[in-house]
Amino acid sequence: MAGPVQGNEARAAHRSSLISPLADFFLLGGSSLIVLPFLILFVPTDAAKPAVAATMLVLANFINHPHFAHSYQIFYRGFLQKLLDETQYSRSLRLRYATAGILVPLGIASYFAYSVLTDNPDLLAYGVNAMGFFVGWHYVKQGYGMLMVDCALKRRFFSANEKTLLRINAYSCWIFSWVVANREFREHDFWGLSYFTLDAPAWAYAATGMAALLSSGVTLLKVGHRLQGWRTSLPVNGLVAYAVTLYLWIVFVSTNPLFLLIVPALHSLQYLAVVWRYQFNRDSATAATNVKPGTSSPSTSMRYLRFCLFLALGYAGGLYGFYVLPEFLDTHIAYEPIFGQTLFMFLFWIFINIHHYFIDNVIWRADNPDTKTYLFASR
Repeated sequence: MAGPVQGNEARAAHRSSLISPLADFFLLGGSSLIVLPFLILFVPTDAAKPAVAATMLVLANFINHPHFAHSYQIFYRGFLQKLLDETQYSRSLRLRYATAGILVPLGIASYFAYSVLTDNPDLLAYGVNAMGFFVGWHYVKQGYGMLMVDCALKRRFFSANEKTLLRINAYSCWIFSWVVANREFREHDFWGLSYFTLDAPAWAYAATGMAALLSSGVTLLKVGHRLQGWRTSLPVNGLVAYAVTLYLWIVFVSTNPLFLLIVPALHSLQYLAVVWRYQFNRDSATAATNVKPGTSSPSTSMRYLRFCLFLALGYAGGLYGFYVLPEFLDTHIAYEPIFGQTLFMFLFWIFINIHHYFIDNVIWRADNPDTKTYLFASR
């Protein structure tokens, strides 16, 4: 077996992209720079909305729903070891796994159960408000995470103060967008249950808008100064992901109804780029441990077989969790008419969405040894 790669060979072996520079650009957010302007310029909003909605509902089975399922596959794989292994997982990380993997789902399920057993659809509808709140939080954290990943791949790093500023800007944009959504949208229907947004006062709109504007300006100046110092190997795809997420997907997403339909798929593609890299590296490492004596490398077919199995399970899990199981329960379990005809569909969609945000906040932490081992591997 060859010795450790050093010097120029190590730099050559290091990969500077998740999949490839061009694929990273489109998957991490660059496609939004093409798709969303195209919708504005060439697609009539009112006439096209039903067709776009139907198309995105179909694509959700191949993009959105598998991205949720993959997070469950990664999070709960070896879950007991993650809770008990003190050598690989820190005490704080094990606590996070227990909270996100046990306490959070129990809390959500208990809340839903109480709402249904007390015949209170209004209380149940607050789950939609909670989902909307966490959507923005999850989106901006992922956009920031994409920038950090690309910086790590390019070996370009922001200072601690600069990273704090980037996070402050992300959260400022998130809170502003949440206030805007509560001011612009009043009553909605989600799988047969009506819900109302909150009454955001004018002062909250002005304050959060000013915070988002000022933090964006300061961040632009700081990042621009940092890029001048780097000059080469710039994390362009990460910067595009960060900017697109904060502004096209969060702050200005409500300017066009078609954006609201398409952005979830674009967000899911961004997530899948990371998951695909992570999982393929993990499958390659697993295959390498099973190399037969006398061979020098793991079977390529075995790598792809493991990876394809992971993809298939993600597709099946998404289909089962979002449609098959809730539809079966809606058909075979009776409940009060005040909850409509798709109560379990409502419960499953809200539960998976909210829980996903919490488990993702554990999987992709910088101190997670699995992430450090597999996401940045050079395979």
